[in-house]
Amino acid sequence: MRGRAAQPGTGRGGLTNLMMVMISCLACFYVAGRLWQDTERRWILIKLLNRSGKGKGWRTISAYEKLEALGCKDKENRLAELEMEVAASRSQGFLQKDMTTRNTTFNSRRFLAVIGINTEFGNRMRRDSIRRKWMSPGGALENLAEGEGIVIRFVIGRSANRGDSSDRLIDAEHKKMNDFLILEKHIEASEESVNKAKNFFSSAVTLWDADFYIKVDDDAFINIDELRKLLASNRDKPRVYIGCMKSGNVVTEVDQRWYEQDWWKFGEGKSYFRHAGGQMYVLSRLLARYVYANRDILHNYAHEDISVGSWMLGLHVEYIDDRRFCCSSPPIGAICKNM
Repeated sequence: MRGRAAQPGTGRGGLTNLMMVMISCLACFYVAGRLWQDTERRWILIKLLNRSGKGKGWRTISAYEKLEALGCKDKENRLAELEMEVAASRSQGFLQKDMTTRNTTFNSRRFLAVIGINTEFGNRMRRDSIRRKWMSPGGALENLAEGEGIVIRFVIGRSANRGDSSDRLIDAEHKKMNDFLILEKHIEASEESVNKAKNFFSSAVTLWDADFYIKVDDDAFINIDELRKLLASNRDKPRVYIGCMKSGNVVTEVDQRWYEQDWWKFGEGKSYFRHAGGQMYVLSRLLARYVYANRDILHNYAHEDISVGSWMLGLHVEYIDDRRFCCSSPPIGAICKNM
């Protein structure tokens, strides 16, 4: 029995019809979407025109009104609120959750104090003198940290010519003595003393959790026993600033030593506010964390001690003026004196 002959082109024609139907559907969806978009835009435009005109002539539409009409203003206001909340948290010393995990050398123990001895490339003799007289290098340094809770490190940055002989000498000394805190992102220079202080406190709070953070110059002798007693007696104070408090005249002449470029901010009297002398001072835990959290917006004055004092001014801080911190004119039982 002979089968029915296939009609030529029947399968191809069915496929073509199916394709046409699919294209028609896609076109309908596209047109509907565009119409919906255009309707939404016209509605927004009508709102803006009604607000700007209202039958009383045209006026310029503000950016605020445009954002409000587009539904963005509430999000912008919420973002501003969140930024204020973050700033408030930082001002109270609250830091990122990962602060203790960003550096593997962080010790979970709470120490009594971290002492940073500010030093420079050419001061090897001073460092060796400190090691002999009061720093106790090597195993004794670690015993001081473990037994008394006091961590001591020489603090130095890097050379402007990274990797030069100055950097190599410090690396070799550190390898031998293991008593440096090297600020890798800081360029060592006398005019960068304020930034060095910021970098020291920022690095120290991320490496060691301590009740106090202390900055000392490398030309000072420290009585560790007396210092320990003082810190222990103030351990219950969350925001304390300790040092040899002083003030002084602001130098306004540009060609004079100690010139202050922001002299005009200090009023007619041209006198600095009270602040701890820069040779040695103490910040409690929350204050050091405050410096870390706000390091990018804290203002730098010409001098380190003035700058640190200015950061304390707007905070609820207890100032302790202890004359035993006056290294240049130490009293009996001094904590600090010139070497």
